[in-house]
Amino acid sequence: MIRRPAVAGSFYDADPQRLQSVVKGFLLSGHPRKALGIIAPHAGYLYSGAVAGAVYSQVEPPSCCIILSPNHTGLGEDVAVMVEGEWTTPLGAIAIDAELASSLLAEGRLFREDDAAHRSEHSIEVQLPFLQMLGVKSFVPVTLMGVSYGDCEAMGKRLAEVVQEPDRSVLIIASSDMSHYESRASTEVKDRYALERIEKLDPAGLYEVVLQKRISMCGFIPATIMLIAAKALGATRAEVVRYATSGDATGDYDRVVGYAGVIVS
Repeated sequence: MIRRPAVAGSFYDADPQRLQSVVKGFLLSGHPRKALGIIAPHAGYLYSGAVAGAVYSQVEPPSCCIILSPNHTGLGEDVAVMVEGEWTTPLGAIAIDAELASSLLAEGRLFREDDAAHRSEHSIEVQLPFLQMLGVKSFVPVTLMGVSYGDCEAMGKRLAEVVQEPDRSVLIIASSDMSHYESRASTEVKDRYALERIEKLDPAGLYEVVLQKRISMCGFIPATIMLIAAKALGATRAEVVRYATSGDATGDYDRVVGYAGVIVS
């Protein structure tokens, strides 16, 4: 199966040369380091591209990525893995790692093979041009919705087992924006609650505080699972490398969306 772009021309430029130039501009010079997991935003590049670029600039390009994302469309399985084929962007094609994807399904209970959840979902697609610019050749797409913390634990531990198996480097990406459509002041307060839990490598605390404080962090389930997996793989540090809101791009601070870039190592 070839999964065609769903949001090229809206979330990011559909022209290959312009897109390459834009993404290159977001990728800062620095000292990339090995990471176990990251959190990167998935809004239009005008709003969150700089935050995503700050994260991707500071990680060593892996051989493969597992991208965990929220399911915004409500289509398909609650935990949907696309197992075969490739996704295309204006920058070309990037293949699904069928072996790695099949290893997730071998667990048998939680991960399900499903393409429908991925057809129109933007939160994985917008990560791909950054990965393509870094030279990443393959990935595994996973969308999630309605997952309990107990199931997050089971999936995180399974991810850690699968990541340890291949003789190559695998980065676990949690695709997530932060609070949605509140004032900048309210957004920054709520996002700080969530980011404090992330910085403490506390996935249970993150899951709990998002529900208790009603933080509209759309990818808190992917972030929770990524943290569980990263801790199982030996993570000792989570660092927020950049934070911004949509108001920084638009000048409208009455209704903003927050964006955080996090590296877990």
